[in-house]
Amino acid sequence: MKYVIKLGGAGLENPTLLQGCVRAIADLARDGNQVAVVHGGGMQLTRTLADLGKQSQFVNGLRVTDKETRDVALMVFAGRVNKSLVAALGAVGQPAMGVSGGDGLMFRARKKRTDPDLGFVGEIAATDPRWIESIWALGGVPVICSMALGFDGEYYNINADEMASACATACRADALVFLTDVPGVRGSNGEVMRWLSIDQIAEMAKSAVISGGMLPKLSACREALLRGVKRVRILPAEAAHVLPDFSSSRIAEGTEVMVA
Repeated sequence: MKYVIKLGGAGLENPTLLQGCVRAIADLARDGNQVAVVHGGGMQLTRTLADLGKQSQFVNGLRVTDKETRDVALMVFAGRVNKSLVAALGAVGQPAMGVSGGDGLMFRARKKRTDPDLGFVGEIAATDPRWIESIWALGGVPVICSMALGFDGEYYNINADEMASACATACRADALVFLTDVPGVRGSNGEVMRWLSIDQIAEMAKSAVISGGMLPKLSACREALLRGVKRVRILPAEAAHVLPDFSSSRIAEGTEVMVA
């Protein structure tokens, strides 16, 4: 099977959770699956910007990204976070290749049109999965940071959930799994929803049952399903150990997002 795993939040920050995530990813790959990892690093970026005396701003879960913020994001995402993940996978014996979306022109971006303007925030306009497939052919796990190169030659900050969705679509993945620091999608009663239809997302957003960073995440889930990805699940990072059984067993943790 082909898996795209999006890793972010506490899964990148907490050493114990990170170890569990990379072991599960390595186990998936050793079982003969083709696995690609897409990562964020927003918490690390926010801290680095604060160290530089720059305050972070967000609109509907998306970071306002001026040129200076974009340059720092490229340094943090494609540098520190990406190479730390490659090292963590290597430590458990799994070869991995760290790349940005701009490498090999894998992911091309265009500026996201928003009101207010978010600066160097982009959306994926074109993909070339051959580079990912080449890494798979050599037994590696591609580790992809959420930056993509625009047709104007500028790098754009891409929401990592949107990047993971575009990656899963381009690779014709069987499954897209978001490893997160939340237990799943909570309904109006505060309970985690085990199943969520994409038809419910708009109403939940309208009534503010979902907000903030969950908005782009569920939008990414919806796009992936509508573009042919077979399964999409939001899974707490602490339950990453279930990943090797994802296709063969019933999983109780997290929220399964479905077309209907």
